[in-house]
Amino acid sequence: QVHMIESGGGLVQAGGSLRLSCAASGVTFSNYRMAWFRQAPGKEREFVARVSWSTGYTYYADSVKGRFTISRDNAKNTVYLQMNSLKPEDTAVYYCAVGFRGPTGYDSWGQGTQVTVSS
Repeated sequence: QVHMIESGGGLVQAGGSLRLSCAASGVTFSNYRMAWFRQAPGKEREFVARVSWSTGYTYYADSVKGRFTISRDNAKNTVYLQMNSLKPEDTAVYYCAVGFRGPTGYDSWGQGTQVTVSS
């Protein structure tokens, strides 16, 4: 069974930075992807960024390009999200996810970590 352990959320002022971490245990497939999503109260869950484990290919939502960076540590099965120049609209619960059952989609999700950006 796959489990996701997240950390790094918190309260910061606009313009500040946070680094989120998520370790995936129990992943035995050689090729998979990990990603970050976020969800603000009353809104749909939104894709933020993803990374391919085998190639390192990354893809970002337009709203975070140039400010957020996703990276992975293959040895630890851990994905990071470095968030710089944070804005109040970045306030949300951030979730990590891993996809392994097929070429697309996500199969296991973390519990979420709160990020709050004050103006």
